[in-house]
Amino acid sequence: MNLLAFDTCLGAVSAAVCRVDAAGVHVLAEAYEARTTGHAERLMPMVDETVARSGIALGRIDRLAVSLGPGSFTGVRIGVAAARALALATGKPAVGVTSLAAMAHEARQVLGDKAKERLLAVAVDARGMTYVQLFEDDGATSAPMLLAPAEAAAMIGTRRSCIVGSAAVAVADAVAGAQAEAALVDLQPHARAVAALAVGLAPTHPLRPLYLRRPDAKLQSDKSLPRVAS
Repeated sequence: MNLLAFDTCLGAVSAAVCRVDAAGVHVLAEAYEARTTGHAERLMPMVDETVARSGIALGRIDRLAVSLGPGSFTGVRIGVAAARALALATGKPAVGVTSLAAMAHEARQVLGDKAKERLLAVAVDARGMTYVQLFEDDGATSAPMLLAPAEAAAMIGTRRSCIVGSAAVAVADAVAGAQAEAALVDLQPHARAVAALAVGLAPTHPLRPLYLRRPDAKLQSDKSLPRVAS
């Protein structure tokens, strides 16, 4: 099976083309760029470049995978919309995973033995609040949530834990005792992790963005424009 995955949820844009066989998931080509803006402008060119470098034509892609959120409202919307469009154009199934699960997978690859037999908490700064999800060695033990750092720390409790992501230090500092360690504070979701997680999941239809907070932009309650005093 050939799989195309991408992510635009947080502070990066990434894409990966992978081949999946009995031996596992093999990355044929990947791209990653840290960025705070320009996700929409960069995603499809990056996808095209990655597909070209993989040697696998888009028509030979068997499955699409995308991160559904949580993340920035615009970033989440961009990735999900692109996955929907590609699924419609190619007729291929699409799978969605959480951005926090992708980060947890990437963290375990980077941390290795340091993360084994520990609770892994992914904590991402959400402007004073925290996107958080907890993982054991065998998978997620909570749903993605939006909590204050102190509330996230209370969820972790006194368990020996490793906390990763941009809010890791804030949450670790709020954990009682000395069992929590912050690491990988610059960690972002990566498309190769999205691909790895998507292999064992059923297609997601329809793809729905995972928003845990309201967008900053609000509709005008009164659609009429104010009059200019003469």
